[in-house]
Amino acid sequence: MAYHSRSNSLPSRQHPITSQIDENLSRLRAPEASSTSSSIGHNLNGLQDLHEFVDLLLQLPLTQQALAQEQNLKWVEVLLDGSLVILDVCSTAKDALLQTKECTQQLQSVWRRRRGAEMGLVTEVRKFLTSRKAMKKAICKALKNLKQMEAKFNTSSFSNDGENGTVISILREVEAVTVRVLESLLSFISGPVAESRLSRWSLVSKFMHHKRVMCEEEQKTNEIANAETTLRSLIKSDNMKQTENVENELQKSELCIQDIEGVESLFRRLIKARVTALNIPNC
Repeated sequence: MAYHSRSNSLPSRQHPITSQIDENLSRLRAPEASSTSSSIGHNLNGLQDLHEFVDLLLQLPLTQQALAQEQNLKWVEVLLDGSLVILDVCSTAKDALLQTKECTQQLQSVWRRRRGAEMGLVTEVRKFLTSRKAMKKAICKALKNLKQMEAKFNTSSFSNDGENGTVISILREVEAVTVRVLESLLSFISGPVAESRLSRWSLVSKFMHHKRVMCEEEQKTNEIANAETTLRSLIKSDNMKQTENVENELQKSELCIQDIEGVESLFRRLIKARVTALNIPNC
């Protein structure tokens, strides 16, 4: 699949590729009442499509010629630095989701095998909660890195006048939307704790402020957080015989994880687009 411009100008907003990028950006910018596994999964699929078109845009000879121009090299460097941070954050999300899935399945298996063996169940639940604590620490670090990247990005001066500015402007918009979706994904996997920690940072964005306002409502639809809350309550109550609710919550959590496993495919798309950008001469 390839598009070719007949003129010597950069792809405009009317070009088939940039039009597709704009359509995907509009869909991903649409406000949501709350983040659910279904809505986040939908956005992850949308991001995959978006970055596929970004890769096509970067492959156009005229795009590569523009990005290789001296006046654009500074912004290309900023964008490449940003893409590296995004890749690292996406990797953190991918690993955190895989870890959550494996721990959930392990706990389900133990739960089925050890009915009545209360001490064994307590040990496994504590392992699960310890794993979640370490994972949340990694997620908080990833979210902080995203905020620092955004701050650097927003303080850099940029003029999008003329054709050369069009492609840079598009890539800036793509990066901003990608950050937003990854923030939503990481906060969902971690649960409310990561958001409460973020509230102490001076670089918290308007998006994250909105997320905190919606926190109580979202927790009702966050199956991963609900399963953790149920397990913590079980440990505190010291009543391991009431297991039916725990089993239901773990099952819901596993199904929820399936909704957002598109992060693996997104990671591969991000790598592909970055490789294309790095292969542009002089970039």
